[in-house]
Amino acid sequence: MDTTLQDPLVGQVLDGRYRVDARIAVGGMATVYRAMDTRLDRILALKVMHPSLAADTSFVERFIREAKSVARLAHPNVVQVFDQGTDGGYVYLAMEYIAGCTLRDVLRERGALQPRAALDILEPVLAALGAAHRAGFVHRDMKPENVLIGDDGRVKVADFGLVRAVDSVTNTSETVLGTVSYLAPEQIESGVADPRVDVYACGILLYEMLTGEKPHEGDSPAIVLYKHLHDDVPPPSAAVPGMAYELDELVASATARNPEVRPHDAVALLARARDARGRLSGEQLDALPPQALTSEHDNADDRTSVIPRGLNVPRPLPVNEDDGADPVHHTSRFRSPPPLPPRRRTALRRGPTAIVVAVLLALGLGAGVWYINSGQFTKVPPLLTKTEQEARDRLADAGLGVGQVEEAYSDTVERGKVISTDPETGARIRGNDSVSLTVSRGPQTVRVPDLDGYPLDRARSLLEDEGLKPGMATREFSDTVPAGSVISTEPGKGTKVRADSAVALTVSRGRPVDVPDVAGDELEDARAELEEAGLKVEVAAERVNSEHDAGEVARQTPAPGRQVAEGDTVTLTLSRGPEMVEVPDVVGDSVDDARERLEGAGFGVKEDRGLLGLFGDTVRKQSVDGGDSAPKGSTITIEIR
Repeated sequence: MDTTLQDPLVGQVLDGRYRVDARIAVGGMATVYRAMDTRLDRILALKVMHPSLAADTSFVERFIREAKSVARLAHPNVVQVFDQGTDGGYVYLAMEYIAGCTLRDVLRERGALQPRAALDILEPVLAALGAAHRAGFVHRDMKPENVLIGDDGRVKVADFGLVRAVDSVTNTSETVLGTVSYLAPEQIESGVADPRVDVYACGILLYEMLTGEKPHEGDSPAIVLYKHLHDDVPPPSAAVPGMAYELDELVASATARNPEVRPHDAVALLARARDARGRLSGEQLDALPPQALTSEHDNADDRTSVIPRGLNVPRPLPVNEDDGADPVHHTSRFRSPPPLPPRRRTALRRGPTAIVVAVLLALGLGAGVWYINSGQFTKVPPLLTKTEQEARDRLADAGLGVGQVEEAYSDTVERGKVISTDPETGARIRGNDSVSLTVSRGPQTVRVPDLDGYPLDRARSLLEDEGLKPGMATREFSDTVPAGSVISTEPGKGTKVRADSAVALTVSRGRPVDVPDVAGDELEDARAELEEAGLKVEVAAERVNSEHDAGEVARQTPAPGRQVAEGDTVTLTLSRGPEMVEVPDVVGDSVDDARERLEGAGFGVKEDRGLLGLFGDTVRKQSVDGGDSAPKGSTITIEIR
């Protein structure tokens, strides 16, 4: 059964513009619909606040304020907000419609993902959150349901309904805002909501993508909350044996119970994720999770069998890329690497290469050839997100020089740190060659221009000329600014912001006009009254039965008393007169039977008892004879004797 048929908004047109076609989802604060913008002829998502919340003025103000905040992000990985408005008791947001699925749908269908796929999803999520964090906002409810994956492969973060300013704190003594499985310990304990709570949630998200399951499970929310507070998130390799230790480290860093140990925001975590990717081999990135491994044949495209999670499969151990040697394969029992200090880990990982060299030298089998072909080459070490000096030191340690150093703007990499290298990380390079560096200048900043009084299209062009993006346009009445022109911007004119930031626009709807009541008027009289009030008139093609005479106005949209802008259109529906219904013959019936028959036919009933009928119960006469027709809804008088 299609429940959208029972939704009163489906089929309606909000604000004379947005036709509601179907219900997509229902949340605690609002319902989301698929709708058509009849003005621009495009499909979008309409988020409509629940009527019970729309009655709370402070809640509505916060809803609108937060919508403007999200609209200012205008990031390619954030679901865009186009418009905001009210229509009667409905408060709504018009947003970008993403045809596709959520990350939850993907995990439910596929279980664990390959590391490459997990990072391909995580990185745009972190880029979106990084833009929010640098703009001063925290999402606070990151989970797979809020990660949208479009049919075209684009990844977008949705539902900033719990978004808060970075420095805000929410009291959680009675309720916890967010989703239990992804709450950071400090959210649970004190309600602190800074960017590191989003970092924690993304660490949980990555764990879930790599393993197919959540790190903390329990029979009740209280148990899950307790585990967040007292248990570390286990390394993914404990659930998926053989997984690269770089991914274990990435999850551990993001989900540290002490927020001081975590990356300070999503930008910093994104840098670590990219660095981890750069240190993984293609084989490690494309390693199949247990449920996706092939059955025992060589057809790699036929991945249909299910391998138990505990099955031991030989996997190559990682080698130190700095050695310049080829990987050496071993069979392991799939234990996750012990948490060793960096020097100790490096020493252990150099072991296989040293053994190979020793064997070659002992046997005298091609040691000189190995040196000539491999010893004079090395690989570009990981330099991304390192300071320029750190990068120079690493290159010197690897016997490489520093080539050209350039600077470029970056929204995600801190000023003074490496954005990219040429050749790139892991590339094979001669031992005495140089590596060119591109270092971040930080985000480019510009000032918001003065757009007051400009027509909307011109204002949008001016923003783009300044390297900014037009954000959500909210329309308000104004007695002084012409309809369609800008009243103000958010951030305000002269404010210094990052390049490519979105600027929300408040646009004039013109002078407010109260819609006159013209129901029952002749068409020409109604038209004259509405045009005199500064409104346009449109007449609906179809006429309806009503209590008004044929040709008179039966109803009008918007309704009488509604405030609209000068120049808006009022649609009039004309009457074709009342519907005529045959009157039942009730003479001789009891009063109760007569009333039941007349009301059942659609008439009102009036009793006339007179002096002689005070105690009677039989109808002796009716005002319209039985068998004749009368307007439906009119009153029939019955005389009782």
